[in-house]
Amino acid sequence: MSEREELGRASFEWAKAHMPVFELAERYLKKRETGRNLFQGIHLAACLHVSKETAVLIDSLHSFGAEVQLVAANPLSSQDDIASFLKSRGVSVFARSGESPEEYTASIEAAAKCSPDLIVDDGGELHVAYSATDSTGCKGGTDETTSGTVRLKALADQGKLRYPVVPVNEAKTKHLFDNKYGSGQSTIDGLLRATGLLLSGKSVVVAGYGWVGRGVALRTRGMGARVIVTEVDGLKALEAHLDGFEVLRMIEAAEQGDIFLTCTGQIDILRAEHFQKMKDGAMLGNVGHFDREIDVPALYRLGRNTEEVRKNITRIELERGKSLYVLCQGRVVNLVAGEGHPPEIMQLSFANQLLSLCYLIDHENELRKEKRKLLQFPEEIDSLVTGFAMEGFHLKIDKLTERQRDYASSYYSP
Repeated sequence: MSEREELGRASFEWAKAHMPVFELAERYLKKRETGRNLFQGIHLAACLHVSKETAVLIDSLHSFGAEVQLVAANPLSSQDDIASFLKSRGVSVFARSGESPEEYTASIEAAAKCSPDLIVDDGGELHVAYSATDSTGCKGGTDETTSGTVRLKALADQGKLRYPVVPVNEAKTKHLFDNKYGSGQSTIDGLLRATGLLLSGKSVVVAGYGWVGRGVALRTRGMGARVIVTEVDGLKALEAHLDGFEVLRMIEAAEQGDIFLTCTGQIDILRAEHFQKMKDGAMLGNVGHFDREIDVPALYRLGRNTEEVRKNITRIELERGKSLYVLCQGRVVNLVAGEGHPPEIMQLSFANQLLSLCYLIDHENELRKEKRKLLQFPEEIDSLVTGFAMEGFHLKIDKLTERQRDYASSYYSP
């Protein structure tokens, strides 16, 4: 084993040791009649962030008999030691850190054209690419993210989704924990690794107060930052206000922020009119899936000089000597500058992925007849993963007494 493969193996084993919930899901499936051959003969194409946690999922699918082809869900987030380790295990990996946009797109398109039986995606890129092919043999797929679910809904509405897809992001055991607690911690990790600066006392503008934005706002405040939230949804803005955050329009927040973090899944959250109002030295980072939330091309057009001042930090000099700093080229800061979500969080998401793929195989015939292709997330999987998580985290809860159950189903006073 090469030095790089050995580093990947060590990282893989470190992650796996902290993912007991995923191991419980594996044990559950191994007790089935099909046992270890659950995915035997299945060609599975996966477009995921190539991290140590992802390696645990991919290695598991491979051990269950799947022939796996893995490509990157982000051209900058792949961990090369993990890619080398997975290759040594017999997985076909087409990903490396620092891919060009052309390499990144070509790998996804190649995976879409390889006639996969199952697709595992993170952002919908592989699903979209497959929809552009003439292939018809896909049995089903999953997707990990809010952005991917939005794109899949659009595909389904246009009649271009030809196979059933389980939106894993809709699992309560995914978005309540992965999006909030995972994004919250991993964003801090990425920020500190990229900048090495103190967060306490700085003004941090968090765009979007969905599950990701909630987590990022919570954790940056925990580091001592003053947090401003921007929103387009009145209810979420009210929630942010009652959670104790300032709520402003971006055009107003632009003048006050030291650090801007976009968490929306939308395009053009930070635009030219915002850049022009920002203070000298403001830093712009993205936590959403795609690199479209910050209009980086518009910022470059405004700039006179650009310089990479530190790994993952580009300085753009504007008029009158003002400079702005873009983190990670506008791509996800927690995965490009950091290592992504902790394994204790990803074990829940990937347990959902594993069980969802099993669900697609088990229900293949009935799902083939169903007209609705973007499925609801199966409640039974959420319940299973909740149980595994309770066991994995060594948690115990009370049970209702018979009298309490009667009271809960009655309109009479006790």
